[in-house]
Amino acid sequence: MRHGIFTPPAPINEPIKSYAPGSPERAQLKQRIDELRGQVIEIPLVIGGKEVRTGRTETCVEPHDHGHVLARYHKAGPAEIEQAIAASNAAWGAWSELPLEARTAVFLKAAELLAGPWRATLNAATMLGQSKTAFQAEIDAACELIDFWRFNAHFLAQISREQPLSGPQMWNRLEYRALEGFVVAITPFNFTSIAGNLPTAPALCGNTVLWKPASSAVYSAWFLMKLLEEAGLPPGVVNFIPCSGSDISKVALPHPDFAGVHFTGSTEVFNGIWRTVGENLGRYGGYPRLVGETGGKDFVFAHPTADVQALAVALVRGAFEYQGQKCSAASRAYVPKSLWPALKEKLVAMVRELKMGDPKDFTNFLGAVIDKGAFDKIKGYIDRARGSSDAELLVGGKCDASKGWFIEPTVIVAKTPAYETMREELFGPVLTIWVYDDAQLDDALQHCDEDSPYGLTGAIFGRDRGELERMAARLRHAAGNFYVNDKPTGAVVGQQPFGGARASGTNDKAGSSLNLLRWLSPRTIKENFVPPTDWRYPHQGAP
Repeated sequence: MRHGIFTPPAPINEPIKSYAPGSPERAQLKQRIDELRGQVIEIPLVIGGKEVRTGRTETCVEPHDHGHVLARYHKAGPAEIEQAIAASNAAWGAWSELPLEARTAVFLKAAELLAGPWRATLNAATMLGQSKTAFQAEIDAACELIDFWRFNAHFLAQISREQPLSGPQMWNRLEYRALEGFVVAITPFNFTSIAGNLPTAPALCGNTVLWKPASSAVYSAWFLMKLLEEAGLPPGVVNFIPCSGSDISKVALPHPDFAGVHFTGSTEVFNGIWRTVGENLGRYGGYPRLVGETGGKDFVFAHPTADVQALAVALVRGAFEYQGQKCSAASRAYVPKSLWPALKEKLVAMVRELKMGDPKDFTNFLGAVIDKGAFDKIKGYIDRARGSSDAELLVGGKCDASKGWFIEPTVIVAKTPAYETMREELFGPVLTIWVYDDAQLDDALQHCDEDSPYGLTGAIFGRDRGELERMAARLRHAAGNFYVNDKPTGAVVGQQPFGGARASGTNDKAGSSLNLLRWLSPRTIKENFVPPTDWRYPHQGAP
């Protein structure tokens, strides 16, 4: 029996390594990249701690060199998903009853492994499989995921200490239980850290998980799975099952033991999940928890008093880091006519300086978009803008898929705020700007708030404090993560809890205690030390 109240180490945000020329981390990362590129690995399923090979295989390729195969992975089908459900249910009892400090230790160890011996591997795998630069991989696959594991441990300990008041002769307590059943984690391609957090946040809370990674990010996900095993995660707690979304929807979501989904992806897919759950409510033992971060059409809104240089840098970094494939990437901007000539000059000059290519060349600012589907979709928007009377292609716009899925950083100037690239999610290196008349600031704010259905991230720029406050109030519901004189990307765990509302998700704020609360089922316990021995109440006495 354990005695003591155990507190995990106080979390700090993982320092970002520079990978500057001559640094030891640069040499180590380059060596690991070469090692991984020199082999083609086989990736099985992991169900109940055992590797499963189905013979139905797909390839993992480099987006910037799509002829280079990194791995072949096995796909789960309905039978393997059923096996994963059984393994998850078999592991649930022991894992959910394990003391909190024992579960916490697994993920704190995983954080230390990632901060040390696994860092180069996860960064290299993310660079190769998802076409991230060394810096973008470092802040994602290493630092943010380390932060998730450390801060989640801290937040769960905080939650466990939240206890109710107790009156005379009694003791009231709250215990925090796992959900009854299994959780499905459906993870995206664009952040290795999200791929690591979505299955492990519920697992930390005592749940068992079916993990479906994005098909275009199975490569880095596999290394995460191996890291978790080295950290001591018991078999069956997280079951690794690359598969089609349709199979998950048909088999796992309607299952009576389905307890919840932790999702990052498109709004359309999450809407489908919600519909499936609604259609099967009578089958479940309880109401499933639906936690999703979905689409975005993230904005930058400039006031006439904005600093033009700072605004230009925020637009370039916010729109074009990681090829605009961040959930929070700046995709539309509202710029006053008085600032446009100066901003246009700076913006075009900066965009033309951006170097695009293979992430193995550390001088590149951008890599390739993730796959052919993304390439074709984004190119379609650019081609339509090029031929539209409602838009002007200001800079960029070249697309080349001959070796990798490369799309130049592109700026479109819309002649109407209703133009399609001002409203629809592109998820690529395309920024659309609408230039508004300074006297029509309020109308421009209304367009920013109402023209797109999303509400994920947004930023305002200006130097007039009164106007900044007024703009922030008018855009109060337009973004779940809101920035003042900063780009709308780069949320840090523990500092800016992340998530949006409207068509952007359930706003359950990854990187905070709010998210963990969704994976817990509290039980109130009242113990009466002196129970009554007479059924009568005093008011019943004779006068």
